[in-house]
Amino acid sequence: MTTNIFLIGMPSSGKSTLGRQLAKSLGYEFIDLDARIELAEGKKISEIFALNGEEYFRKVENQQLKKVQKDMRSVVATGGGVPCFLDGLAYIKENGISIFLDVKPDRLLERMQLSKKNERPLYDLESKNLLETLTEKYNERLTYYQQADITIEGDTDPDAILWILEAEFARKIQ
Repeated sequence: MTTNIFLIGMPSSGKSTLGRQLAKSLGYEFIDLDARIELAEGKKISEIFALNGEEYFRKVENQQLKKVQKDMRSVVATGGGVPCFLDGLAYIKENGISIFLDVKPDRLLERMQLSKKNERPLYDLESKNLLETLTEKYNERLTYYQQADITIEGDTDPDAILWILEAEFARKIQ
């Protein structure tokens, strides 16, 4: 396998955690797009949203995505909106394999509450309507996410992803 692997899905679906582990198992580079954006901008994502707005953020996010070139042998943890804006999904599909980590909104809420990190600009942990917001955003983005090459539902681990990738490649070769 020499292609890139792009993990897509909602915030708290496990893209960064699984991405690091998967990259290590494959001997690939791990790229966290959110970390690259923060490094390039010198600000946290929540600050970029607050100071420059979502439209500016999406442009910067797309610029960082396009720095991932075909056959870099990278596992890329994308931001939750990457496939939904500025032809992000088309770029992902042209430059690697896309894997949708399909974690339902109620489980996303549990994960967010367990992490206690309140740094996601579109999701305020203090909000009484967070589950409703997550459900709405999940439903809005689902049509993009469902176009992924592979969908993995619920909690998973890197070994399961590796097994699915191998099965998928075997099917494409035959």
